[in-house]
Amino acid sequence: MTRTQLITGLLIFGIGLPIHAASHAGFPLQDSPNTGGDGTVEQFDTNAYSLPQGNLSMTKRLDFSVGNSFFRNPWVEAPASTTARDGLGPLFNTNSCQGCHIKDGRGHPPAADETAVSLFLRLAVPADAGVDADILLTQGFKPAPVYGSQLQTAALPGAKPEADMVLTWNPVTKTLAGGTIVELREPVYRIENPNYGPLPEDLLISPRVAPPMIGMGLLEAIPIADLEALADPQDENGDGISGKLNLVWDLETKQTVPGRFGWKAAEPNVHQQSMGAFAGDMGLTSSLKPSTDCTPEQECDRFPDGGQPEVSDKIANFVTFYAKSLAVPARRNMEDPAVQKGAQLFNETGCAGCHTPRHVTGTDPERPDLSKQTIWPYTDMLLHDMGPALADGRDEFLANGNEWRTQPLWGIGLAQIVNPQAGFLHDGRARTLEEAILWHGGEAAPAVALYTGFSAEDRQALIDFLTSL
Repeated sequence: MTRTQLITGLLIFGIGLPIHAASHAGFPLQDSPNTGGDGTVEQFDTNAYSLPQGNLSMTKRLDFSVGNSFFRNPWVEAPASTTARDGLGPLFNTNSCQGCHIKDGRGHPPAADETAVSLFLRLAVPADAGVDADILLTQGFKPAPVYGSQLQTAALPGAKPEADMVLTWNPVTKTLAGGTIVELREPVYRIENPNYGPLPEDLLISPRVAPPMIGMGLLEAIPIADLEALADPQDENGDGISGKLNLVWDLETKQTVPGRFGWKAAEPNVHQQSMGAFAGDMGLTSSLKPSTDCTPEQECDRFPDGGQPEVSDKIANFVTFYAKSLAVPARRNMEDPAVQKGAQLFNETGCAGCHTPRHVTGTDPERPDLSKQTIWPYTDMLLHDMGPALADGRDEFLANGNEWRTQPLWGIGLAQIVNPQAGFLHDGRARTLEEAILWHGGEAAPAVALYTGFSAEDRQALIDFLTSL
């Protein structure tokens, strides 16, 4: 069956897919390998995600190198002779940024005999909008009593980790056109051996795997008006897609602003995202985040700190600059007929309805390398309902338990070259790009229905296109 016959047949059966598909067929096809604009780099090996913007000045490359050092090297317990990097913990998940963002790329779920490092569990309990209004305004959720907003599975000597995270898998089978059977794996999380008293009975958990770092400065430079123009929370155009901006608390300006970063777009900018990771993942304070995730019951203040704050403003700025300056690798195999066919399928199935191919960044006098760049990140930066199979049931500001921010796809074909264990989706459950597609639900369900009905050749063409990104 051809693609045209398939779409026509779906129309006959009245499930609405052709409207969904046709309305997105006009999205642009990438016409340049420079996915990250003028700063794109040609690096396709294990270091593909670790280069500075190609158009970064030599002076700024020194700042990038300093930031890289603090991003890559471990932080240690205080007091230490390494005064610039002490203050770790006492409760934490890892001792370096690179420990989660492996080679600046994706993390992965732990293997059976492995401690989780690049995947952690966010925690919350149900909130009352009236009683908990202040905390919902500034944090977007209600942290769990005693255990806070994130499960810390490591601790300094003399302290106890909060608990152990245990992960098991349930098999889920999907059958595609032609009888092809794909076995997915559904994660099941348990928290065992809690060391600070019983866990709340109404505890909500959300697994999060570390995302890739490339192109974050470019994503921050997309004008907010452009993202607002893409939002359609009431699906007024009737295409089955109802993306919305998250509205989150900016710690610096003390006001509600659009969110861009994190799996639920709960952070407004790269700096706040980075300082949040220092506090939550490593137990390190900064001017922006003067408190870690330790609660009074855990008595973390009995341990020496690494200064007030532990991450100095100077170091914080270097790390933020580094995170905003990691370059995007160039597209590959753009002339391959299968890749070109896959690009057309990507648009025709409606995938481009959320994974918006092209943006143009705004102007920043301090960052000419990020300004007025035509980029191809394949994201609208909006929240979308991804269906019950991917739901975590945990609200975060305006994001409900079914909603996730559209993940940028640029560089995704190199993800498992950078980290061979890398997993896809918010919890790394998908081992392949096809598995990731098949887990999509909610607003993406019509596109997945088209994909599962494609011939093996067309499915492979779509995968070839994604691999070329």
